[in-house]
Order: sequence, then structure tokens, then C-alpha cells
Amino acid sequence: MSLNMDDRQSDENTLLIQQFTEALWLEEGLSSHTLKAYGSDLKKFSRWLKKPLILAEATHISFYLAHLNQRGSSARSSARTLSSLRKFYAYLMRQQLIGTDPCTGIESPYLGRPLPDSLSEADVETLLNAPDTGQPLGLRDRCMLEVLYATGLRVSELVALRFDQWDQLRGLVRLFGKGNKERLVPLGEESVLWLDRYLTSARGELLGVHRSDSLFVTRRGGPMTRQTFWHLIKRYARQAGIVKPLSPHTLRHAFATHLINHGADLRVVQMLLGHSSLSTTQIYTHVAQERLKRLHEKYHPRG
Repeated sequence: MSLNMDDRQSDENTLLIQQFTEALWLEEGLSSHTLKAYGSDLKKFSRWLKKPLILAEATHISFYLAHLNQRGSSARSSARTLSSLRKFYAYLMRQQLIGTDPCTGIESPYLGRPLPDSLSEADVETLLNAPDTGQPLGLRDRCMLEVLYATGLRVSELVALRFDQWDQLRGLVRLFGKGNKERLVPLGEESVLWLDRYLTSARGELLGVHRSDSLFVTRRGGPMTRQTFWHLIKRYARQAGIVKPLSPHTLRHAFATHLINHGADLRVVQMLLGHSSLSTTQIYTHVAQERLKRLHEKYHPRG
């Protein structure tokens, strides 16, 4: 019994896909899970194309991606499909089975970047007011929150702060961030006032007979840990009635977002955050734009 045209095309495509995944396994040593994913993407495209894969053109690739989009495929899923097709047709080019790569010039779907969680200025104010500053621990915690929001430090930088990093005369902290790069960050008047209050009373009470070079200490005389501070922020968020996900990094995001909302230059924010690349900092312009869009939708009569 002879095979019809569709069956022969299907067999040819299946064989090509199999040869491609075997070549990937030999050349790149990819996992079976990854190879199955490539194979699955290509089989789906083959069923949609309904012709030999070697005859696909750029328009077919574009129409297929549009088809996936219409069916509700996410941008990330479509991007993965295009990645599979690119690898496959690059393989066919190496094997000299095709003369033109149909994926050339096809742009990947825009994935965007996940916007960091942030807090409104009102939320930050409520969080800062949550600790009981009449107690040594509460005063320390308020001071840490103030410094974190005033400087945008990474939590690892905050808990590791030592006395010799604080320039009292100029109101600056000297930091060595990722890659051991030094930067100077201003504290601002408010956090300097809270630091003075903490250092003149609460810190000595917490240390007792212990001695420490750490700026922020526990009752045992040791430095605050990242985990402990993370739990403290969670607790104060509950007290403040803040229900959105919150971590020490959220205040770093709030620091950057609020600066940009109030007109700060992006390169200044980059230096303050210690980002090596401006592209990392640019995410906060998107956060600010999202906020402006929400305000427009809420308050503009035609929003």
C-alpha cells in the first residue's frame, strides 16, 4: 500500500527533526527534556505548515508566529518556538539542505522585563512608622528602614555596614558593591537624625558589655543578618496593613522609583544603586511610566 503525499511529507519532516535533535545531542550534549521541547516545537510547526520543512519561507515563519499569538500563546512561548526554528534551519543550512534561512530577519516577540515590586510613598511612610521607637529594638529597626529607603542599599550592604563606612561630617556612607566597586551614597537629613538617635541610646543598650564594629547590632552583640531583617520587614508590613509582597529589596526599588518620579537623572540613580550598566537602571523608568499611566486612567476624564 503506497503512502499518500501528506504521509510522505510527514515522514520526511519527522526524519529531519529526528536527525536534527540527534545532531544537537552529539554537538551540544543537551538534556533529553530540552531535545523533546525542540522536537515538539518543530512537529507543531510541521503540522501547521503542511509541506516539507525544507520549503518553508520567511512568510511562513511570520504567519506561524502570528497564528500562535492569535491562539493566546505567550510572548515567551512564541520566542521559544522561534528559537527552535532558528536552530533547526541553521542546522539545515550547515547540512546544505537549504540555500536560504527563512528565520533571517524575523524578530523575536518582545518579552519585556518584569517590573520590580515597589511601594507608594504613602506605603513607605506607613512602613517606616510601624516600629515602636520607644524600645531599643524598635528604634534600631526604624533606623535601618530609614537608611535603607534613603540610600537604596542592597540588604547585604545594609546589614554589613560598619562605623568606618559612615562619614558623619558629610552625611555619606562608603560602600563596596558588586565587583568590589566603591561608591559614596548620601544619607539625607532624616536618616541621619534617626542614626544619631539610634547611636546615642539604642545601640549601647543592645550591645551591653559586647563590642562590635557593626553599625546595626542585635542583643547578642552580633551584626544583623539578612534573614532576620527580612523577617522584620515582613512583620512591620503586616503591622502597617501592607498586603502586597514585600522584601528588603522592595525598599531599594521604592528608593529608585520615587527618585525618578521626582525628576532624578537616570545616571545619578545608576550611581546611587551601584549598577554597572545603565540598562539595569532603565527598568525604573518603566515603573514610573506605569505609575503615570495609572494616574492618567484614574484622574483623566477620558482615561
